[in-house]
Amino acid sequence: MATTGIRAGTGGGPGAGGGPGAGGGPGSWPAPGPAARLGAAPFAGFALSAALALVLALRAPTGLAVLGLAVFGLLHNVLELRYVAGRFAAVLAGPLLRLLLVLVTGIVLCRLLPPSRLSQSAEILLAYGLLAAACRYGLRGRPWLLAAAGVGLVGAGAASLAFPAYHFVVLAHLHNVVPLLFLAEWSRRLARGRAAFLALQSGWVLLVPVLLLSGLLDGLLSQRPGGWTDRLAAVYTPPGWLTPQVGLRFLAVFAFLQTMHYVVWVWFLPRYAPEAAERFDARVPGLRGGRAWVLGLGAGALLALLFAVDYARGRSVYAALASYHAYLEFPVLLALVLGPGADQRSGEGADRVRTGRKEVKV
Repeated sequence: MATTGIRAGTGGGPGAGGGPGAGGGPGSWPAPGPAARLGAAPFAGFALSAALALVLALRAPTGLAVLGLAVFGLLHNVLELRYVAGRFAAVLAGPLLRLLLVLVTGIVLCRLLPPSRLSQSAEILLAYGLLAAACRYGLRGRPWLLAAAGVGLVGAGAASLAFPAYHFVVLAHLHNVVPLLFLAEWSRRLARGRAAFLALQSGWVLLVPVLLLSGLLDGLLSQRPGGWTDRLAAVYTPPGWLTPQVGLRFLAVFAFLQTMHYVVWVWFLPRYAPEAAERFDARVPGLRGGRAWVLGLGAGALLALLFAVDYARGRSVYAALASYHAYLEFPVLLALVLGPGADQRSGEGADRVRTGRKEVKV
C-alpha cells in the first residue's frame, strides 16, 4: 500500500495540475502532481525488466526488436499520447496544438511516400519547423534565448539536411532515451527516494547502452549476422561506424531501450500517474477509461497481422502512424528542459500559495 499526498487543486480533475487557466491556457504549468511514496515494487519492476531486456537484447536482439514492436508498438503510442496530452495540456492545446498537428501530419505523409532524398528532406524541414514552433512557445518573453535557439535550429537543420542518414539514426535512438526526462519530471512528486529513483532510471537509460557500445559485453552478444539482423543493424547504426560487430552493438542497444521504453509507457506511468489519464478522459471522452487500451490493443493486433504478412510494409505503416506520438513529445520535452516562461512560473507560484495539502492512502 502506497501513501500518496495530494495537493489540493492537483488531483484528478480536468483542470488540475496547474495555475490559473490549467487545462490548456498559456498561463498554466503542471504542478508536480499528487505527492507519492514509492514502495519496493516499482524499483524491483524496473530492475527486473532491465535485466530481462538486457539478456534478450544480447541473445536475440532482432527478435526482441521485431516482436516488441509488433506487440507493444501501437499500444504504447496510444498510452503515451494519453499521458502527454493529459499531463501537459498546458503545452498541447490551442493554436500551438493545431499547428503541431498540421506539421506532424505532413511528416506522416512524407513517411507514406516511397523513400527518397526529397521525402527525407521534407520530413527534416517539417521536424525543425515543429521544433521552431515549440521554441517560440516555450521561450516567449525570453528574446535572447529564443534568438539563440533559432541559430541552433538553423545549424542543426543544415547538418541534418546534409547528413540525413545520421539524422534518422539519432532520432531513432533519441526517442527511446526521452522517457528519462518524463520520469524525472514525474519524480518531482516523490516525498522521498527521488535520488534513488533517478539513479535507477539513469542506469538503464545511460549506463547499459554505454556498456553495450563499449564492447565489454561482446562475449555475451549473439554473433548471428545476416538477413533481418543486418538490415536492422544498418538502420540503427551511424553509417560511418557500420561494421558487423558495431552494428550488432547498436541493434542490441536499440532493442534494449525500445523494450524499456515500453515498460515506462505501458506499465509504469499508467499505474503510477493515473491523474494524467483522468485529465485526458476529460479532454477526449470518447477514449475514457479502458477504451484507450482497447484502441491500442486492437490496432496493435491489426499491425501484428500486417507484420506477419509483410514486415517491410508493416514497418512503414507503423513509422508513419508513430510520427504523432514521437514528434508531439518534442514540444513537451523542450518545455521540460527550458522550463516554463515567466508568466507560467508566476501562475504556478501563485497556485502553490493558494493550495493546501492533504494525505490520502491508495
